[in-house]
Amino acid sequence: MKIKTRHVRGARRRTAWLAGGALAATPFIVHAARTWRRYGRPRAAAGPRDELLDRFLPAFEVAERHQTHVDAPAALAWEAARRLDLRRSAVVRGVFQARELLMGSSPPREASSRPLMAQALELGWGVLAEVPGRQVVFGAVTRPWEADVRFRALMPSEFAAFREPGYAKIVWTVAVEPVDAGASSFRTETRVATTDAASRRRFRRYWTAFSPGIVLLRRVMLAMVRCDAERQARHAAAHPAPRAA
Repeated sequence: MKIKTRHVRGARRRTAWLAGGALAATPFIVHAARTWRRYGRPRAAAGPRDELLDRFLPAFEVAERHQTHVDAPAALAWEAARRLDLRRSAVVRGVFQARELLMGSSPPREASSRPLMAQALELGWGVLAEVPGRQVVFGAVTRPWEADVRFRALMPSEFAAFREPGYAKIVWTVAVEPVDAGASSFRTETRVATTDAASRRRFRRYWTAFSPGIVLLRRVMLAMVRCDAERQARHAAAHPAPRAA
């Protein structure tokens, strides 16, 4: 009787675990289905289009746009973006490690702790355009669906016309706009277009599976820049620079 009772309890626990796992997976399944269906039909951006991005990738299959209000001057928001080290975030490290596990990619030889913009250049991204103190646009051609991704920079004059089969063209930007003397807006946008039908199929599968993590990275980026800039603004207000005699 006791053996039968333990068997029933064990079966109930396994059923509960399976039900819990299915419930936890439901949001991802819904997101994946929606992402697959919407692929190639990015939503219209709120506000004006980005003229710099349009210069290099006016037609695209995927676009991720995120923006946040910052209670700090534009100069402080830009400095926070320029110094941003995403690896400070445990969430970001977890997303990168999850990709390594799922894709079977090689982990970095050593822990990377450098500002995002500097790290992008080291990884192979190129600067396509820049407005000093306000905006920078990075671009590269790559194959994100491969386990160990390599980024290939192109000259700005070559990027828009690049059509070599087998690649995804990616541009992304970080930008700061002043709202008033004490506030600003920080935004990021990423666009992707593939160069042939086979690459489109590969990237569509990749984007469907990994876009939740990529979107999460963007949101963490916004939160970190906002927090860093506002902390600097509070520090500056509490410790004003002495006036010149």
